[in-house]
Amino acid sequence: MTDAIDHLLIAALMKDSRLSLKALANVSGLSSPSVAERLRRLEERGVLNAYTVEIDPRQFGYMLQAIVRIRPLPGQLQEVERQIQSIPEFTECDKVTGEDCFIAKLHVRTMDQLDALLDRLNAYAETNTAIVKKTPVKRRLPPLNE
Repeated sequence: MTDAIDHLLIAALMKDSRLSLKALANVSGLSSPSVAERLRRLEERGVLNAYTVEIDPRQFGYMLQAIVRIRPLPGQLQEVERQIQSIPEFTECDKVTGEDCFIAKLHVRTMDQLDALLDRLNAYAETNTAIVKKTPVKRRLPPLNE
């Protein structure tokens, strides 16, 4: 179970995962050792899984982001999953219910690269692709208050 102080610490880390223990202590009203102990307990319980860096893929030449719905052909579910995992341009993938088994996000430099990557899946699955124009809601936590 988490409490209001845990929620404050998590929210602060979501804004900036590089915050020092001293900065987190200022946010929470706790001492630095108390913050360190809380973070350790949150990590042990699996509440905090990683401290991460967010980049802008465009700064690395990935000018297009696409969402791909993937429907494996009969008997190809595991192979499709292996293919998705082996293509590093797929940056996220969820296995879902419904007609499509996977919904994935990928970043590519060009439309030609997108076509080539999707061609790798064509022997195993049907795909439906949408190009992302804008991201009005970036990745965020659901409300933590109970």
